[in-house]
Amino acid sequence: MKVNINNLVSISEANQNFSKVARLVDENGSAVILKNNVPRYVLIEYSQLENEETIGDEEVDEVAKRVLSKHMKAFEELAK
Repeated sequence: MKVNINNLVSISEANQNFSKVARLVDENGSAVILKNNVPRYVLIEYSQLENEETIGDEEVDEVAKRVLSKHMKAFEELAK
């Protein structure tokens, strides 16, 4: 995720002026809330949440099979 420095807001500012943070999200699509000068939270529009990519069980199974087949000799040695 790329972070636009114009979307950074301290947690104290977000707490005191949430409407400003909401405007940032409306204008730029997201806001990053900093806690102790470290990015801690991301605020996005609810409609964007539905568009976020999630990994299904089938995709996880495919990755697991690929890792197992790639390192099968190591797993066999560990199983002894």
